[in-house]
Amino acid sequence: MKKLIKLGIALVAIISLNACTEDDGFTFIAKEDPDGLTFANTPSGSYTLTAANADNMAERFVWNAVDFGVQTPVSYELQGAATESFDNITVIPAGNSTNVAVTVSEMMDLAEEAGLDNDPTTAEPNTGIIYFRVRAYVGSNGGNVVDQFSDVISVTVNLPEQSEEEDEDLPKLYVVGNFLSASGYGTDWTATDGVPIAAEAEGNTAYEGFVYMNVDAPQFKILQTNENFDDNYGDAGETDGVYTGILESPGVNAGTPDGTGGYYLVNVDTDALTYELTETSWGVIGNATPTGWDSDTDMTYDSDTQTWSVTLDLTEQEATDNGFKFRANDAWDLNLGDTDADGSLEFAGDNIGVPEDGNYTITLDLSNPRQYKYSISKN
Repeated sequence: MKKLIKLGIALVAIISLNACTEDDGFTFIAKEDPDGLTFANTPSGSYTLTAANADNMAERFVWNAVDFGVQTPVSYELQGAATESFDNITVIPAGNSTNVAVTVSEMMDLAEEAGLDNDPTTAEPNTGIIYFRVRAYVGSNGGNVVDQFSDVISVTVNLPEQSEEEDEDLPKLYVVGNFLSASGYGTDWTATDGVPIAAEAEGNTAYEGFVYMNVDAPQFKILQTNENFDDNYGDAGETDGVYTGILESPGVNAGTPDGTGGYYLVNVDTDALTYELTETSWGVIGNATPTGWDSDTDMTYDSDTQTWSVTLDLTEQEATDNGFKFRANDAWDLNLGDTDADGSLEFAGDNIGVPEDGNYTITLDLSNPRQYKYSISKN
């Protein structure tokens, strides 16, 4: 995935507008921080757009006010298009404001209209140009209107290749047990409802994934497919619910280290015939958060969405030196950051920046093994 890092130079276009007087020209600017989040500063200066950040603000476009010489307030709208002719436009109303935010999702829609594709199995390009301009007008769009348009700004966008299809091919095991129904996964002891854990690649015998076991005394087994219980793994102990950390096929039903439920990181090695469960509770920490780097702000788990989330005030911070990270159990043993600034997470990854001060909802999604992601959305 491409890096999302700050644009070095704002986009500026000075326009001559002729509907009223020659003095009515205005400037169209894609403004730098702190007024808006700028996108990828790759050598081509392209914006990298990912579905993981669909709700995030991509850019705040800013322009100066236009004087039509009348008392009626001037209205503005930002128009986006897949072609420079603006035959088909996406309109983002700005009202009387001289700025408007464009989300990643809105840019992605324009990119797809322009024929871009992030499917690596097709021959379509995943990098191209989309276009923006500002319309200033007085009057009603349904009646008499006097309007002016800025010159057109072209923006290079990149849709990185999706990794989800590749992840479907990763070797997987499936955890089933008496917790599936209470934890929002499906029917207890049902192979097709098993919770996947994944290895990094074919031939790798080390599997990991997160499993919610919302019962008082969890018992489970590990399946080699989500179709049946053939050649399943259990614990090498003598009684159901035991936890020795040693696998045996078929073995007895395995349990958790202290016999209680929770949200567990599950590690399994089918070569060494070992397994390990680490109970986790997640929070955010960093100088972008109210408590800084001193303590975590706890997140809440939702079994319906299989995500952790928290709503809090954040301050503008620039990664990678500043920002925030995800941390388990108020300790640094398990922490997640975003090294590629693409919405995906890595253990011990880089800090995550915040584009501007405000109240945000942060969501952490650990449901897809080895494809952990997050979103940060301003309220």
